[in-house]
Formats: sequence, structure tokens, C-alpha cells
Amino acid sequence: MKKKILIISGSPRKAGNTDLICDRFMDGAASSGHQVEKIIISDKKIEYCIGCCECFESRACPHDDDMKTLIEKLKLNDVYVFATPVYFNDMTAQLKTFIDRCAPIYQKLASKEIYFIVTAADEGTYGLERTLTGLRGFTLSLPGSQEKGIIYGGGVWDAGAIKGSVVLQEAFEIGCLC
Repeated sequence: MKKKILIISGSPRKAGNTDLICDRFMDGAASSGHQVEKIIISDKKIEYCIGCCECFESRACPHDDDMKTLIEKLKLNDVYVFATPVYFNDMTAQLKTFIDRCAPIYQKLASKEIYFIVTAADEGTYGLERTLTGLRGFTLSLPGSQEKGIIYGGGVWDAGAIKGSVVLQEAFEIGCLC
């Protein structure tokens, strides 16, 4: 069955390690006939949630930004791939802001397949696992959604350091299996 896959990249660094892994995942998924789109959050205008709760009252957020379009994209996809480098043992502010702005619709994002791509300069797993805890805090709130896979890219600091790594082949293969 062909799926619609949305890759949501929280990395602000274009052609960085997270971005390269996203691209290989995308290549694998596309080679299996899936429809794939990658959104780079840092290219979008997304205001911080201000906790006004207007979105819960009227379903209309007071911010006039790119989240309106992104929310519509979320509704139309079967698979989400959340990708982020680790910043101080957590996801980037860009990705967290995006997640916070999903508050009014998270219950409508049901029965999705979820994949995670997490990169870090540190070779250890603490920051990677800590970041996954934050991401799972969101995805566990999506009714009936299932975590399907994780791609770890540890020990990479400089942009492009992931090149030549087996992680890129792993990303391609997991993308193929979606």
C-alpha cells in the first residue's frame, strides 16, 4: 500500500547530518513508491504558542503564520518522521515550537506511523534517548499511533560528518520498508 509520508525536520542547518539522513530516508521511501515530502521547520514562520487557548475555544489560532498550512499537511499524511539534532539533551527549539502549535489538532492526528531521526555530536546515547523521551511525549498523545523505527546518528558534529556512515544506508532501508 502506497503511503503519504511527511518528514518534519527540526534542524536549522541545511545539508547537515540530520538533513542528510532525512534525504536518504526520503530516497528509500520514494523508491518504494510512497509519496514523500520534507518540511524544514526553520524555513517556516512559526510563532510560539502563547497559551491563550483560543484554538480550543474557537479552533482558530490568533497567529497568522505557516502553521495553518502545516496543520493541513499533517492531516493528510499516514506517516510522520520527526527529525532533530540534539541540543543540550533535547530536540531543537524549532521542532518544539512546531509541536506546541499542534495542540488544537493533536487528537485528530490519529493512527499514524511514527519514525524518529535523532543526531548528536556526542557518541553516547544519553542525549539521544533524552531527546526521544521529549518526542514521544508528543507522539504518545496521537491516538492509535505507532512508533515504527528510530535512526540514531551519534558522534557527528560537523555538517556532513555522517557521509560514509552506515546510518545513511540504514535510513534508506527503513524508508523502503515504510
